[in-house]
Amino acid sequence: KTFFSDFFFLLSPQYKFRDLTIEELKNVSKTYPNFTFSMNTYTFKDGSQKDLLNFSGTVPVKYGDFYNIPIHLWILDSHPFAPPICFLKPTVNMAISVGKHVDAHGRIYLPYLQNWSHPKSTVIGLIKEMIAKFEEELPLYSLSSSEAARQSELLSYIAKITAGETDMKSKTKLGGGKNEGCFNKITVVGAGDLGIACVLAVAAKGAADKVVLLDLSEGAAKGGTMDLEIFALPNVEISKDFSASADSKVVVLTVNSLGNAQTYLDVIQSNVDLFRGIVPAISHYSQNTILLVASHPVEVMTYVSWKLSAFPKSRVIGVGANLDTERFQYILTNLLKAEVLAKDAWIIGEQGEDKVLSWTSCNLAANETEAMAARNSREKVANRAMEVLKGKGQRSWSVGLSVADLTDSILKDKRKVHSVSTLAKGCCNINSEVFLSLPCVLGTNGVIEMVKLEEDPLLQEKLQSGAGSIHDLQQQLKL
Repeated sequence: KTFFSDFFFLLSPQYKFRDLTIEELKNVSKTYPNFTFSMNTYTFKDGSQKDLLNFSGTVPVKYGDFYNIPIHLWILDSHPFAPPICFLKPTVNMAISVGKHVDAHGRIYLPYLQNWSHPKSTVIGLIKEMIAKFEEELPLYSLSSSEAARQSELLSYIAKITAGETDMKSKTKLGGGKNEGCFNKITVVGAGDLGIACVLAVAAKGAADKVVLLDLSEGAAKGGTMDLEIFALPNVEISKDFSASADSKVVVLTVNSLGNAQTYLDVIQSNVDLFRGIVPAISHYSQNTILLVASHPVEVMTYVSWKLSAFPKSRVIGVGANLDTERFQYILTNLLKAEVLAKDAWIIGEQGEDKVLSWTSCNLAANETEAMAARNSREKVANRAMEVLKGKGQRSWSVGLSVADLTDSILKDKRKVHSVSTLAKGCCNINSEVFLSLPCVLGTNGVIEMVKLEEDPLLQEKLQSGAGSIHDLQQQLKL
């Protein structure tokens, strides 16, 4: 009866609500006597550390047969007013099945955790919901002996995370070094129409030595993925294993949730939940990669990718308005014969109906009268081009060509200017962390620099308005 009291007295003086925590953990121990308790140091993402009580054991889950699912929970020192940090703890013969409630590192995400509120929320209640969700979607599956050997290094890494070691700068290479010979390797995540279009366009461009299509869909290969396997393309690999993406120079994210969300916010939140299980795994296997986001809405999902990866802002890029800009410049040059204007014209801001036309050149004429006339002439031509552009939709194959264009600039270090989604904070008096399309020089390190736009109060007002709307939307998401 005194075990927990003595335990906390000796090792956990920082626990503010010790009596409440002891009482609750007694109930946990009574209900799940197989759980073992200990004190260990947990390292948070910001590098800070704390000695925290943690416990591990198995919970019974009925999925046809009964399975004992191993879990590991950390109790924060503000418990019970803050929820535990929860992980799966797979054995050597188990692999994690990434899904709605579990990411590739075994971190568990549940509505119960997001809505935690004392005294309504308890650890027993949390475990009950965990069991219920796992019975809907089993979070682990058994490995064959060969698969188990292949996964051993990954499990070692997961063990470090569940022990509170979150050093994402580890240089350990996983996957058996099978990709070490590839100099320029690109991984496309998502085997839908857009993902396959990206694979075909990138392969046709010839910039990559190897292209990996990471198919995260359920069941056997079907549709376009099956066709890719049948008509095998040189240097294209299809895999369901995150380790196949190891050491990619560029990773293209094309996945979008196909859930039954009722509102626009629900749709985006479903995408966020999907990315939680993808981006950390991709970031681990390719720690120096450039993330190129093509998922919708591109501005928000680029921001989400940046947050989940913890990469520098220069290495997280959205496809943004690159396609619209290339089309716009083509229309000016080839249809309207305004080649001089085309090189300084850009579509920026948000992708879609709220895109903004901008210019990077301000040397219109020597005096104010001539400058005004030149500006009016420029605007007339630009408006004609915008009218032509309105009739152009963004099909999967056209976005795929745009992605291939961007990856070509990155892999070949072309230092070409593209209108891509980049962190806009500090530009045009934008103070929030939002991603907007802006003209950027791209190279092997991602965004090298941002090109200065012509000073225009109306332009700044439009960008600030778009940034405000995106920021408000981001504030409603649960990352």
